[in-house]
Amino acid sequence: MNKHLKILMMHSGKKLVVPVNWITQSRHPYPATREAVLERFAGERLIEMTGEGWIISNLGALLFAKKLEQFDKLARKAPRVIAYEGTNKLKTKTDKPGTKGYAVGFQGLVEYINGLVPSNEIIEQALRREVKMFPEIAIRELVANALIHQDLTESGASVMVELYDDRVEISNPGKPFISPDRFIDEYRSRNERLADLMRRLGVCEEKGSGVDKVIQAAEVYQLPAPDFRVGEVRTSAILYAHKDFEQMDKPDRIRATYQHCCLRYVMNEKMTNQSLRERFKLSEKKAESVSRAIRDSIEAGKIKLSDPDATSLRYRSYIPFWA
Repeated sequence: MNKHLKILMMHSGKKLVVPVNWITQSRHPYPATREAVLERFAGERLIEMTGEGWIISNLGALLFAKKLEQFDKLARKAPRVIAYEGTNKLKTKTDKPGTKGYAVGFQGLVEYINGLVPSNEIIEQALRREVKMFPEIAIRELVANALIHQDLTESGASVMVELYDDRVEISNPGKPFISPDRFIDEYRSRNERLADLMRRLGVCEEKGSGVDKVIQAAEVYQLPAPDFRVGEVRTSAILYAHKDFEQMDKPDRIRATYQHCCLRYVMNEKMTNQSLRERFKLSEKKAESVSRAIRDSIEAGKIKLSDPDATSLRYRSYIPFWA
């Protein structure tokens, strides 16, 4: 057992995995007795005393269960990771459901997903090195968001991570409370208690910066802009493998332009033709191609001029439509 974790056994034989660093986050020493540990968990409403003894709440099991399958109502809430061969669902390479609670199993889940992500070989100063197709921080933030913002009232549905040769799709049950266009600047948690505890455990920040990090990582890795989609019963986030600017279609370019504009705005900066060229790693010779992407984004209603009265094309800057 990891020295930072301890097993807490309930009367029913069900087990919780207790992160020692969380219990001691108040800088008090780890409780000297089992009863003191139970008292701390009870104070967080993770367990409850009944006439028959201590019982584990759904929240406690969802976060700290050693085996989620032991809890009937939560067995299907374990995240599921599927890797496909090719770019469709016809042939499955691996299909593995999670077993542990979200808090104690999160790091292992991210490491497992990252292990399935293909690597590309690049050469830098005559040295070869392997680089993952998708940045780990983007995987981490999107998985955390999916776990926290899922609709837990949906039965028989769980967070899904699906890996294809050209993309990874991370989805959760339920529709978001805000428009996907506002994921980067707005935040509203569906499961506030779950989000609070996962923040204190270091899994998420609960301040809405996760999507910012995902978009910024996509820009650094020169990936197409992430796509956020809302279906009938699920919300999905899609990370795409690298594409050159010339390979991107019009929706790809509009999405990338809008997200870059949003990212600049939340950093208290404004998007310009130059900043967008730098995002795509294009030379000044490609300024007209970038200007076209900007015009398309304006026509699509995604961005607007920061100063409608500006006359100089060279010094124009842009802000998101909602700014």
